[in-house]
Amino acid sequence: MTSTDADRGLDLFREGDFPFYTLTFARDLSPEELLTRMGVDPTTLALRGMADLSDDFDDDLLDDDEPVVTTGIDKSWTWAWEQGGTHGLDERILSTVSAGTEAVVLHYNEKPMHSFKYAVDGEVIVEFDTLQTIDPTGQERTRLDAIMRPLGLAPGQVAPLHSVLELVENAFGVRLTNPWDIDDERWSGRLRPLPD
Repeated sequence: MTSTDADRGLDLFREGDFPFYTLTFARDLSPEELLTRMGVDPTTLALRGMADLSDDFDDDLLDDDEPVVTTGIDKSWTWAWEQGGTHGLDERILSTVSAGTEAVVLHYNEKPMHSFKYAVDGEVIVEFDTLQTIDPTGQERTRLDAIMRPLGLAPGQVAPLHSVLELVENAFGVRLTNPWDIDDERWSGRLRPLPD
C-alpha cells in the first residue's frame, strides 16, 4: 500500500493480516499528548523508526499488560496503534483521551469481533461490539444511526464484514497511513499497566 492508497481510509485493515489491534484516534492532539493521556511510561516516550522500535522493545512488542504503542497523524486525527493491548478501550483512558476533544477507539480480535467506542469530552457517546448482534449503548446511543444503518449496523443485526471500518471512515473521515511504509520516526512508548 502506498501513502496515496491510505487516503481511502482504513484499507490497511481490510487487505492486511492483522489478527489483533487496538487503534485510538483523537482529534487535534499531538502524538506526545495522546500518548501521555493514554498513560505512556515517560521514560519510554521517544521518536523511533521501525528498526529502533524492534531494538528497544524486542519481544515485548506484543505485551498486553504494558503494550507498546506507535503514533501518527492523518489529517485532523492523531492515532495510537497498540501492538498487543486494549488500553484504548478502557473507559478511564478513553475519558482522559477525549477530554476537550473527541476520540474513537477501534479494536479487532480473532473471535472475530470489532469493538467500537466514540467519546466526546470525557463521555462515551456510542459504543458496541460485533460479537453478538448490534446493541449500541452510551450517552447518545442513536447519534450515529443515520450512518450506521446503511452499513448494516442496526440494532439486532449481525455486522457485515468491514462495516465497522466503514463507520469509522464515513462518520469521522479517519485515515491511517501505513506506518511501515514511511521511514519517518514516530512517537512511541510503552503504556503503563492499567490500575485495578
